[in-house]
Amino acid sequence: MKFYNSRGPNPRMVRMFMAEKGFEIPNKVEVDLLAGENRKEAFLKINPAGQLPALELDDGTVLTEITAICEYVDEIKKDTPSLVGATPAERAVTRMWTRRIDLNIVEPAANGFRYSEGLKLFQNRIHCIPQAADDLKATAREWLVKLDGMMGARPFITGNKITMADIFLFAFLDFMGGVKQPLDPANKTLTAWFERMKARPSAAA
Repeated sequence: MKFYNSRGPNPRMVRMFMAEKGFEIPNKVEVDLLAGENRKEAFLKINPAGQLPALELDDGTVLTEITAICEYVDEIKKDTPSLVGATPAERAVTRMWTRRIDLNIVEPAANGFRYSEGLKLFQNRIHCIPQAADDLKATAREWLVKLDGMMGARPFITGNKITMADIFLFAFLDFMGGVKQPLDPANKTLTAWFERMKARPSAAA
C-alpha cells in the first residue's frame, strides 16, 4: 500500500483520520503541489485527475477521493472504533453531515480561496471565476453560522463521538484560517469545538 501525500487540507484530513484510527502506511510519497508535480505525467498515471491525496492498494487499485479513502481505512481497521458509524443509522448520519459540510462550507470556501488569494496558483490549472469569490466565501460563512446553531449542546457534529464529519470540517477550517477566512468567534459552539479538535493528538498528523 502506498500513500501519495502533499500539503493542503485534503491530505491532512486523511492523515488525521488515519491517526485517529491508529492506521500507519510506511510507504509514503511526497508530491510537490506548488511545483505542479501533480499535473505531470508521472503522477497523472496514478491519478488522471491530478488530485491529492491518493492511496494505491496492493492490487494496484487507486483511491483518490478523501471520504472514499477514509471509509476504506475505517472498514479495514476494525480493531479501533469506527469513525463513520457502527450501525446503518450512524453511518447515514455521518455521511449526511459530511455531505452538508462539503457542499455548503468546504466547496464554497475552497473555491473562494482558489478564485482570489490562490488565483495565481490555480488560474492555469482549473477554470477560475474571480467575480464569484466573495459570494462563495459569504456562502460558507453563512452556513457556519447555521451549523453553529444546529450543533446545539453536542460536543461533536453528529453527537457524542468524533466522526469523519468532524475531521473533514476541522482540516478545512484550520486551512481556511490561514488564507483569510478565519472562523468567526461569534460562532461560539464551533469555536469551542474547533479548540477541542485542535487539542487532539491527531491534529498534528
